[in-house]
Amino acid sequence: MYEVTVERGFSSGHYLRNYKGKCENPHGHNYKVRITLLGERLDHAGLLLDFKDLKQVMRPVIDRIDHQMLNELEPFTEINPSAENLARYFFEETNKQLAEMTDGRVQVKDCTIYETDTTTATYYE
Repeated sequence: MYEVTVERGFSSGHYLRNYKGKCENPHGHNYKVRITLLGERLDHAGLLLDFKDLKQVMRPVIDRIDHQMLNELEPFTEINPSAENLARYFFEETNKQLAEMTDGRVQVKDCTIYETDTTTATYYE
């Protein structure tokens, strides 16, 4: 089994509904997202997936939420834009694109959102 990992950063605002504390107020984070891919077979060049291709797959997801108020974007109008839900969102959106790009050869293993340097949430299936 092979794995490759890429990290990217973005900045977004959010607030948590049904929460009592500072995070119920609008605020922002300089997030980092780390996505690890998994696969059994390498391509003809000996790569699971070129790092630049993974960055390309992540770009539209990041571009959609970078410098935005997450609570105003689907699916976060319905679910809280917590680090946990952001990790699942990145996992699902990236996995959809990878399935098409690699004919199912490569999939997302896990996705970690860094809300700060010392606080993270990870989603995997």
